Amino acid sequence: MKPTLNELEKLAKDKHKENKKYFDKLKKKVPKNLDYVMQDLHDAEFKKTNCLDCANCCKTTGPLFTSADIERIAKYLKQKPQQFIEQYLRIDEEQDYVLQSVPCTFLDHENACMIYDVRPKACREFPHTDRKKFQQIANLTLKNIPICPATYNIVEEMKKKLPL
Repeated sequence: MKPTLNELEKLAKDKHKENKKYFDKLKKKVPKNLDYVMQDLHDAEFKKTNCLDCANCCKTTGPLFTSADIERIAKYLKQKPQQFIEQYLRIDEEQDYVLQSVPCTFLDHENACMIYDVRPKACREFPHTDRKKFQQIANLTLKNIPICPATYNIVEEMKKKLPL
């Protein structure tokens, strides 16, 4: 099942308690094969998911920018890091650099990233469903379910493959 963005918000809300309970159990008793299962689920989902069809992550959330991200992107844009920061970023409540506004400034009208080759680490790794020690990012995954249809699908498959 591939939920539309309209359906996704409601589905995610309806399953939030169930998912939270599942992840709480997962953190207490981590299956030995968790990382392998997650890698397989992630790979299978992204064989049939084209992020350019959605780009909801780029439209609704902004990544954190590391110092390395800022240096790399500024160089790509032929700017000094401080110019890049002043033009595109702000410091959030946690003292992290984030975009001044969403949708992302670098998202074009076809949902493509104009700085794709040098995009921030957070964008490269999103939705983080293939990360090692997956149980450590349960809270992040819960936040990503209503944003990313692929994450929703991966978590639903995960609950079937790894019943707790």
